[in-house]
Amino acid sequence: MLTSKKNRKRYRVYLLCCHRSQVALTNTRRRIGLIRSLVLSAVLLTLLLTGCSTLAGENTQSQSANVNFFGTGANHVHSLIALPNNVLVLATHFGIFRSADGGQHWAVVAAGPDQGMMSNWLAASPLSQQRLYVMTFPALVTPLRGTLGVYTSADQGRTWKLTITSPQLGNDNFIVQPGNQSPNQVYVYVNALGAKGLKVSEDAGQHFTTLGMLPFGIIQGLLALPGAPDTLLVYGDEGAARSTDGGMHWNVIPGMNQAVFGITTGGSNRPIYASADQGIYASQDGGKSFTLVHPGASYSSLTASPVDPQLLYGKTSRTIFRSSDGGRTWNALPPPTGSHGSLQSLAADPTNPALLYLALSYPTEVYRYDQDNGNNKPWTSLTPQAERQADTLQNGIMPVAYAVVAVLLVVLIILFRRYTKARIKRRKGQ
Repeated sequence: MLTSKKNRKRYRVYLLCCHRSQVALTNTRRRIGLIRSLVLSAVLLTLLLTGCSTLAGENTQSQSANVNFFGTGANHVHSLIALPNNVLVLATHFGIFRSADGGQHWAVVAAGPDQGMMSNWLAASPLSQQRLYVMTFPALVTPLRGTLGVYTSADQGRTWKLTITSPQLGNDNFIVQPGNQSPNQVYVYVNALGAKGLKVSEDAGQHFTTLGMLPFGIIQGLLALPGAPDTLLVYGDEGAARSTDGGMHWNVIPGMNQAVFGITTGGSNRPIYASADQGIYASQDGGKSFTLVHPGASYSSLTASPVDPQLLYGKTSRTIFRSSDGGRTWNALPPPTGSHGSLQSLAADPTNPALLYLALSYPTEVYRYDQDNGNNKPWTSLTPQAERQADTLQNGIMPVAYAVVAVLLVVLIILFRRYTKARIKRRKGQ
């Protein structure tokens, strides 16, 4: 009997110990579960906050990389042309841009920044404003992914296709100039070939034939006179020369045996203007002879109006000059307000003599000058803002991320409170 009582007592003690052990094990498991939940939530919260910081940092970097739609501050202009129906086409170091509404909106149409190609010598055929030509050569600062050569467009710059590669021409440094026989005629001058570098294509640049020996070792530019088939002018540091048989034979122009920086004309049967060492020259006989009309001043480039034969623009790196009397007198235009780059290219509007387009470099910017506005803000910026793709990402993803962060914070608070209560109960039980 005594033994039986002792056994029952021992059994009760055993049950009590088991119960306490089970309670302790349960409490331990609960504490471990709470700690695990706290640690996991903290890790998730840290990772999410790190991701948010990374996205915000990438957003800041993206905004600082592109100063406007045309790209970074390193982008610069090589050519600008203004075409009928408010079309503008811009050839830059990092792509060809096109606007179909006078510069209000722009699109990259070829040779984007990922291709590693810069574009230059952009020009339209005088016989068809739909047919454009451009050349490409390495951008140097980015890996080359595109194919270098002559490109052409048959739809006013909307789309482009390669016609011949640079290795096929013999070098990747050349001049491109549309011809005056047909829209499919185009000339190239390959610098590395010197006096033998002039070639012509009759099939929009697919095949080229070498022309006659030039009178100069190196030329800086070529002009096929509109409305005068087979009449060509070339110019450079050694002077200017003229051909009337499509480049097979050449004659040095009298009085132009000096450095010539640019030759231009507004169209068929219009005066031809030249900027040279001794000043501004004009020709009224298709380039056979030139007369000095403004001595002592010359400009790095000249732009003639297609509408007004007496309207002419000249430019230095910092100032634009305007002449309304065929280059005899000049007036400086006010600088564009808010511009940051250096003056690069001018393009006269093909239908409105009051309008002039300006492209700047470092960074690339475009402005329109309206003579009719007088002193009342004649310049209008046509430079679009940078695409804010990173902002789109932030506006779409970041609010969701922050909402998840808020939920995780609430969960952490709840878990911490439970953990605190459990510790208080455990201490009271002890």
